[in-house]
Amino acid sequence: MYGYIKGKITEIEFNHIVLENNDIGYLIYVPNPYSYRLNEITTIYTYTKVAEEEYTLYGFQTREQKELFLKLISVKGLGPKMALPIIATGTLTSIADAIENNNLNYLKKFPKIGDKVAKQMVLDLKGKLNAINTGLFAKEDLEDELTEVLIGLGYKQADIKKVVDKVNKDTSLEEQIKEALKLMLK
Repeated sequence: MYGYIKGKITEIEFNHIVLENNDIGYLIYVPNPYSYRLNEITTIYTYTKVAEEEYTLYGFQTREQKELFLKLISVKGLGPKMALPIIATGTLTSIADAIENNNLNYLKKFPKIGDKVAKQMVLDLKGKLNAINTGLFAKEDLEDELTEVLIGLGYKQADIKKVVDKVNKDTSLEEQIKEALKLMLK
C-alpha cells in the first residue's frame, strides 16, 4: 500500500514509533524503535498488513530490511510480530548465513522461534536471501517475476508456462519480458 513514508518522529515507544507526515501521525511497528530520535526527519520503508478488522504498518530503516521482512513473513508459521525481533537482533548477513548453513541453533535464539519454525525457515528461504545481500536476483526469482508480469498483462497460465522455458534466463528481467512477449505473439 505505501512504499515509504517520510516525516518527523513524534513518539517513540517500546515497539513502535509515530511518524508525522502532513499533520497525520502514522503508528508504525519497527524492529528497534530506540534507533530513532525524537523530532528527526526520516524515511521509513513500510509494509501494510491488512486483516479483517486491522490495518497495521510495519516500518524499516532500509529497503534491505523490508525485503528480509517480506521473505521472513512468507515462511509458513512466521508472522510479522515474529519477524520484527529477528530483524531487530540479527543482521541480514548472519540470518542469511544461518539459513544457508542449516544453523537451526542460531535461528532458535530468536523469540518465539522453535525447532519447527527454524526448519521451515531453512526449507522456505534457502537460496532466496542472496538477492537481498547482493542486490541481484536468483534465476528462479526472475522467472517468478516474469510469470507475474505476464499474468498481469492478461496472458493465461498455460501459455505462460510454454514461453517461460524458452526465454534466455541469463538476461535482465526487462529483456526476458521483451523476449517472452515476442514468443507469445508467434
